[in-house]
Amino acid sequence: MTTTSDSSNNNSSPKSSGHTDPPPPPTTPTPIHPALTVPNITNFIKITLSIEKAADPSLKTTDPHSWLRLDVVVLQWIYGTISVVLLKTIIEHNSTAEIVWNRLFGIFYDNKNSRALYLEQEFSQTHMEQFSDAS
Repeated sequence: MTTTSDSSNNNSSPKSSGHTDPPPPPTTPTPIHPALTVPNITNFIKITLSIEKAADPSLKTTDPHSWLRLDVVVLQWIYGTISVVLLKTIIEHNSTAEIVWNRLFGIFYDNKNSRALYLEQEFSQTHMEQFSDAS
């Protein structure tokens, strides 16, 4: 035998009433990263890199206007994924994606030795007593 409270619980269940409450709205909107809005990059970049081919013949036949448009898309990706400080360091008028990429490479590659030295100093100054969980 069921009590009054048991029967009211059964009547309010989603299965018995046929109605479910919608989920609550998110508290803050989740930002969408621009890279997620490109469903298929091959729609924009018609080049396939290959080790077997020395040079892709489609590169020589690509329309200069299309090539410029692709270059701008890649520049936007690069500019959109670096810090403002780094952007101010590398940005120049009439830069191509290749020029910008090489500038970034130079900044990080040149930093490799000093970064390794810094990390080695940090490691040598680390003592086990700083880590309470280590036994």
